[in-house]
Amino acid sequence: MIQLDHLTKRFGSKTAVDDISVTIQPGKVTGFLGPNGAGKSTTMRLIMGLDHPTRGTALINGRHYADFRSPLTEVGALLEAKAVHTGRTAYSHLLAMAATHGIPKRRVHEVIGMTGLDSVAGKRVGSFSLGMGQRLGIAAAMLGDPATLILDEPVNGLDPEGVLWVRQFARHLAGQGRTVFLSSHLMSEMAQTADHIVVLGRGRVLADAPVETILAGAARRAVRVRTPQAEELARAVSSPDVAVTGVEAQLLEITGLTAAQIGETAAREGIVLHELTPLSASLEEAYLELTQDDVEYRTEISR
Repeated sequence: MIQLDHLTKRFGSKTAVDDISVTIQPGKVTGFLGPNGAGKSTTMRLIMGLDHPTRGTALINGRHYADFRSPLTEVGALLEAKAVHTGRTAYSHLLAMAATHGIPKRRVHEVIGMTGLDSVAGKRVGSFSLGMGQRLGIAAAMLGDPATLILDEPVNGLDPEGVLWVRQFARHLAGQGRTVFLSSHLMSEMAQTADHIVVLGRGRVLADAPVETILAGAARRAVRVRTPQAEELARAVSSPDVAVTGVEAQLLEITGLTAAQIGETAAREGIVLHELTPLSASLEEAYLELTQDDVEYRTEISR
């Protein structure tokens, strides 16, 4: 369990993390989202003791990270995959880390196999692709078989197979009762990986809820309707509170009415329906709605 209590970090006049109080529960994958500059990486650094909070506390299983006598066996973290001596091989890097905690060589071989690094374990890290560097970072995080995992953008640079592996791996670890806290900018991937979401904006918590709750709270409420009588249906449901959008021939998206109301109207008017599907907001749409007023670096698209 990770407990953040009124966690605050200021750099001069800038408040990077602003009075965050969040509990990251074990047995779940908790996704950490927010625009660039929202304070995600700073929060993770505060949890790991790499930065000191201006105010508040960040505890892992009731203790500060610096108080663990054997930190690798308590917490595994991937914060910066490139923080490795580039002249070392992947195997020697992991072996050196293991030696600091009395972790046996067999565990080094286990994590190399676990993360798909067998074929490159003897190569120098400086020659690694971004994806291979990410895999090495995850291997290092798992070296001590910790109960808590903190992963900052773990799928960055991975190919589709690697992204799928990280998703399955994270869910497997959570299924074992571990605490899994990870950030990602890939909304579609987070929607399939996370059980719970924490969203930051300008250092503040904008949302802290299960994925389904965040999706249910998003504004989009549309119904997709496929019918050979699209024009007749559009006229039949027309009102000031209903919006009808033609997506393609014979396909409409209607907001302002439920699927049941549309179906009843179609039946009353003798209109044939081939599809009637309620649509909910995607995680990306829900995220953009939550963060629309908290994007620090916004790009304007000229028209």
